[in-house]
Amino acid sequence: MSTVHPQFVFDEDQHLQAVLLPVAEWERIVEDLEELDDIRAYDEATVGPQDAVPLDQAIHEIDEGRVG
Repeated sequence: MSTVHPQFVFDEDQHLQAVLLPVAEWERIVEDLEELDDIRAYDEATVGPQDAVPLDQAIHEIDEGRVG
């Protein structure tokens, strides 16, 4: 797990209003979330039976933008 160094911003009544992170840590978090989205999409795409598609057909469909 990544180490983060948050700073907390409170209002005058001590209610938490915001969290500040160094930009590099925020960018790393965003990259991790994007990777997690990719993993979830892969997991969802591989659930259940899969129909085999010939490579030439798959390439053609990708080129035509018909995948998904």
